[in-house]
Amino acid sequence: MQQLAALELGLVSPTTCCLVILLSIFSCFDLQIIQAAGFILPENVSFPALFMFGDSIVDTGNNNYIVSIAKCNFAPYGRDFPEGKPTGRFSNGKVPSDLIAEALGVKELLPPYLDPTLQIEDLLTGVNFASGGAAFDIIAPEVLSAFTMSDQLEMFKQYIEKLKAVVGEEKTATILAESAYIICAGSNDLAGYFITPTRKMDYDAPSYTHLMVQMATSFIRESVQGRSFDFCWVSRSANGVAHKLVIYGLSSLSCFAEAMPRWLADSVVFDQELHQLGARNIGVINAPPVGCVPFQRTVNGGKVKGCAENYNAAAKMFNAKLQPQIHWLKKELPHTRLVYIDVYYPLLDIIQRPHLYGFEESTKGCCGTGSIELSILCNDLNPCTCEDASKYVFWDSYHPTEKAYAILVDILIKEFTKSFV
Repeated sequence: MQQLAALELGLVSPTTCCLVILLSIFSCFDLQIIQAAGFILPENVSFPALFMFGDSIVDTGNNNYIVSIAKCNFAPYGRDFPEGKPTGRFSNGKVPSDLIAEALGVKELLPPYLDPTLQIEDLLTGVNFASGGAAFDIIAPEVLSAFTMSDQLEMFKQYIEKLKAVVGEEKTATILAESAYIICAGSNDLAGYFITPTRKMDYDAPSYTHLMVQMATSFIRESVQGRSFDFCWVSRSANGVAHKLVIYGLSSLSCFAEAMPRWLADSVVFDQELHQLGARNIGVINAPPVGCVPFQRTVNGGKVKGCAENYNAAAKMFNAKLQPQIHWLKKELPHTRLVYIDVYYPLLDIIQRPHLYGFEESTKGCCGTGSIELSILCNDLNPCTCEDASKYVFWDSYHPTEKAYAILVDILIKEFTKSFV
């Protein structure tokens, strides 16, 4: 060891050398803890089913059954999944939906709702409505031909009717009230904002993240109260000229707002009664440091390919607004457990200190060159794909590996379930 050699040469004192060795030992021990830590569900906490809403981070294959650009049901995706099978999961193996279902003791894998082979048991224990490319705003889903968050709620309503036909209304109500719900979206909204001229023309980052929070709030309200909401928004350009902008809300009805002397008008909400949806235990995952994914480093990270700080700043802005909104919703919906779950800083820590978590590379993905490969660009024709994905934080240029997901899910589950203890 270099420390021992330095000690022999008299370059450092015995005390200093001992301290260095002890710190090295503790660092190794800390690394083992982070890698081996597993979550044990408290004895008094159980969920009959899990329902997932969101984007490609949690999609388990719904996009396989629609015409969409955002697909990954081909190799090398899924190469570390059971039987090495590509299933439409945007990773080398399992994704958070599966890992959360397993951690909650529900089942090993969370199937996509659109899977035509679903069995009754699948319906009873929960399904996944997430879609790669989904967002609260309609821009990204329209470009990628993905389901919007509104579409996912409509599928959930269809699911409820199917469940009623199988077990009856009373049993259905019990399952819905006692199950876990996870919402994971926002990354595509942020990415869409920066690359869509129409959005940047009408919104600055603060006003757009405010819009995102209002749409997320509406999504939660509808999942709990069975109501849909539409938004009327007014924005002002830099020269003070007011713009009328149509935003399609969660019930897909458009509305107009008159010009108001504010940078961004508060949302004007119109609601119409729908049937009670019944969600009661909801975890809302915040936006990740999207500026640090390999794709954004390559495209917007400059010569040094650092994190795209404007993307991260917008993500933090959204999160800073989302957290108090969740707190406020807890008061509005007193019979609902709402949990704000932070993945921004845990993932950022993994990216910044990969070796502490057992990774060797956090700036590039495993697939291909690791810089831009995503979806159809990540394929078996690329000879550069790494041999061992466990050394990488990211699988492709946007999505983490199963190993990285497992570390994040361990943190996520602890945060979600502590309010039930």
